[in-house]
Amino acid sequence: MIRLFAVAGYVYQSATAILLIFAINHLLTAVDYTHFSLALASSQLLCVLMFEWLQLAGLRFLAAAGDRDAARLRWSLFAAGLLSAGALIVVGGCASLMSPLTPEVIVLGLSVAVLQGLTDLYFLTIRLSNRLGLSSCLLALRATALLFGAVTGAALSGTAEAALFGTASGHVVGLVAGLITGRAKLERAPTSAMLSDWSAFRRYGMVAAGASVIHMSVPVLLRFIIIGRLGATGAGAGFSVALDLLQRPFGVLNAAIHTISYPEVVQDFERGGTARSVDSARRMFEFMICTTIVLLGGLIGFIPDAAHILLPEESLDGFLATAPAVALFYFLHMHLQGTAAIVPHLEKLATRLVIVASGQLVLVALSSALAVAAGLSSRGAVACASVATGLVILLALGPTVRYRAVPHAILIIQALAAAFLIGSLASVPLQPLWLAGKVLIAALATAAVAWRGDFLMLARRG
Repeated sequence: MIRLFAVAGYVYQSATAILLIFAINHLLTAVDYTHFSLALASSQLLCVLMFEWLQLAGLRFLAAAGDRDAARLRWSLFAAGLLSAGALIVVGGCASLMSPLTPEVIVLGLSVAVLQGLTDLYFLTIRLSNRLGLSSCLLALRATALLFGAVTGAALSGTAEAALFGTASGHVVGLVAGLITGRAKLERAPTSAMLSDWSAFRRYGMVAAGASVIHMSVPVLLRFIIIGRLGATGAGAGFSVALDLLQRPFGVLNAAIHTISYPEVVQDFERGGTARSVDSARRMFEFMICTTIVLLGGLIGFIPDAAHILLPEESLDGFLATAPAVALFYFLHMHLQGTAAIVPHLEKLATRLVIVASGQLVLVALSSALAVAAGLSSRGAVACASVATGLVILLALGPTVRYRAVPHAILIIQALAAAFLIGSLASVPLQPLWLAGKVLIAALATAAVAWRGDFLMLARRG
């Protein structure tokens, strides 16, 4: 039951993230929202650059460690995290010299990156201490604080700087709450042991994190290519909203499934035997693929309703023109970064992950830039990026196919049928009564997929 509670917590985070994007878009002008969006996307990239290697190393090594080793590894992780925070400030400060953003926005963006990285790292150690419930509560608390802080700042001042200050404040609230409630057991490591841990983190974590950084760069690069054509206009703001909004549900769902299921997959891979390891990975694949397929259908089905209810008029057309294509792109992007990478992560094939991510970056950059140069619409450019990403997925599936953790085809077909049904509801008239019917149909279709896939039973196993 605790895993079901954790999934609900991640759904709550996704909902608050969506509300945050819509609220900030209402409270800021198109220019300020574009600056806020660019600063936030850049801070996310820097956060991944400096902290993702520790997240990946901690998840891979702590999940399989005993109590004594775990206490030492946490000490090494936190020490490395503080060094990474200092390096982030230096690297980000140098990179900001080439940024068109104001110094205030840059400083606040760097603050958000540092605070998010440290908080995520601390929450990870709480999760891997078999306290999934506490870590889920802390994540939900931080999501609430981020929503309240950013919206309050934007409402009071109406500037990108104020919204970013509120975002940073939300991360502070989450970190302080984690330090108070989730006191992690630590064992101070001798310098030699800590250096040995750092070496192990570096050999696996830095290379794997390099792949994450490259993957993170793809939508950022796509944003700059298309915004470079649209400019800081209503159409540009609508496209920015689509990029900001539609990555959240996929990112949060991917993080939820990894947080809930991946530690078990690692433990079975290390100590459970071949048959148990393959079965554990297969169930995780089914969980990820089926839920994200239904999510894609839900986003497409409810995009018109959400846009007309929550978006300002100046961003509406730009959002509606690109949102379905952006949703498909993030669906493919998430599976390339998450699903297709599970087996390489288990087998510590980090170099392969970097090659795959680099291939996506190059193909997406070329295809979208050529699409813009050829005069295609922003929707056409995103569609080209989706095709490029799909091609890379096909080329990257070798280790997963060899692992033989093949999901049951019938579950995938049922998820596709539910997604098609929910997505087709986009054509239903935009009226409150019809909206209530759409919600009911979508809920029933989603529940049917969850029941057939036994995902609720999977949640109760924890």
